[in-house]
Amino acid sequence: MIKPDIHDILDGHKPLGGVNVGRVMDVLIVASAVAIALETMPQLPDHLRRFLLGFELFLLVVFAIEYLIRLATANRPLRYAFSFWGMIDLLSIAPAIALMTPQWMVVRTFRLLRLVRLLKLFRGSHAMERLVVAFQQVRGELMVFGVIAALMLYVSAVGIYIFEHDAQPEVFTSIPDSLWWAVASFTTVGYGDMFPITPGGKIFTTFVLFIGLGVIAVPSAIVTAALLESETNIQRRIREAAKNGEDRDDETSESAQTIKGE
Repeated sequence: MIKPDIHDILDGHKPLGGVNVGRVMDVLIVASAVAIALETMPQLPDHLRRFLLGFELFLLVVFAIEYLIRLATANRPLRYAFSFWGMIDLLSIAPAIALMTPQWMVVRTFRLLRLVRLLKLFRGSHAMERLVVAFQQVRGELMVFGVIAALMLYVSAVGIYIFEHDAQPEVFTSIPDSLWWAVASFTTVGYGDMFPITPGGKIFTTFVLFIGLGVIAVPSAIVTAALLESETNIQRRIREAAKNGEDRDDETSESAQTIKGE
């Protein structure tokens, strides 16, 4: 078995004895996330907590073995070790340090980085390809709109500070603090921790809320249109590839008939 085959097996591109190793690893990652959440429950029984600890040790051994195999079979081990996925794989086994030194218990939080590896599930996905193409097409428009939205947020923070600071100095203490109100208003969330009480502030908030609807709606419309266009382009490429394949088959058959006739 050559090195590329080992990586294909670990990534789930090739089965090993009828078992998709990549999918098994993905299931273990999800199970690890569930175990991490359950460990935080204070009313968890002791026997279940011991089971979760044992399960965590099992996962630690599995991921450590996987990392060492990937490192040993990589064409350039150092390049893999310092790559994005290599660092993720390394940090996913970093909680081993916590087993040796209690002061390093904070390292246990790196276990959550295992979930990032689930992004490999979308590699080669048609939906992910369509989304990537759509964002590439409209990245310029989204950047411009992002700058405009940031300016509107700042202007809104300044405006509400002017209207409300004198009436609520303990709430709208500064323009940076008022930015939180602007974000909550623009996204139409409205947590209720900061709200206007003056007539001018209420009128100003009304305009901000309407603008906020546009801040959410315009990028959504841009991305939706780009998604539809990217789907059309992808389907066109698929049809062209299929047509080119049929044309080559026809040319091959015609050439064969010509040779046979001669």
